[in-house]
Amino acid sequence: MDHHEHHVPGAAWLSPGESATALLLVTTLVAYAVAVAILHRRGTSWPVARTVSWAAGLLCVGVALVGPLTERAHHDFTVHMAGHVLLGMLGPLLLVLAAPITLALRVLPVRTTRPLARLLSSLPLAVLTNPFVAGVLNIGGLWVLYRTGLYTVMHTDPLVHALIHAHVLAAGYLFTFAVLGGPDPAPHRPSPPWRAAALVLAIAAHNILAKTLYAAPPEGVPAEQARAGAELMYYAGAPVEIALIFLVCRPWILPRRKASNAVGFEAV
Repeated sequence: MDHHEHHVPGAAWLSPGESATALLLVTTLVAYAVAVAILHRRGTSWPVARTVSWAAGLLCVGVALVGPLTERAHHDFTVHMAGHVLLGMLGPLLLVLAAPITLALRVLPVRTTRPLARLLSSLPLAVLTNPFVAGVLNIGGLWVLYRTGLYTVMHTDPLVHALIHAHVLAAGYLFTFAVLGGPDPAPHRPSPPWRAAALVLAIAAHNILAKTLYAAPPEGVPAEQARAGAELMYYAGAPVEIALIFLVCRPWILPRRKASNAVGFEAV
């Protein structure tokens, strides 16, 4: 089954949606850089590792959503799955480690940071940032996408396509933040054992999904592409999962300060 493409094959120009996405990513990068510059002018340091992590995370999102990868992903499941790893796994990890909320709290005026602080402590956010709830939103969403007809709809309806990409990025970020419990402020942070348990369950569900895709391709996906995509999902996602395991378990592996310095991100 050939999915309807959203691009003219070989087109040199970006689609309107891609152009808007690229502009948003560049604006976000510039805003982060300006915030860091403001801190430096005040005489406050900001870890270079966090700035690099933010830029790298946005690059992952950009590669997944803008340019040739997103065009090929419409008709090649293997390429689509590469985009999933970038958009839903590696990109969110890098963005979370950049601590954008902490940066905003340090730069924005008090009249703005107070409502933000109240939001961080609110009950709805406490529910959403529970690692088990976030895991269901993240991995459960993937099961719905690939084990129902939604994957086919995604490639025939531009609005659904955009909404699914937004969900994958947001759910990936939310889950990563929930299981790491930082480095941004997390007033409702569960203890490391609970976060580790949620992470183990999510990894198991993610890998089981990859195996089901290998055995039973989504509707309209050739078996060869499904097998290659499932292997990519399983093996390319493993380094991100290992990084998450290390970051969640590092309080048991290294002393707090030493663990923070080991990965280049000071504890909040």
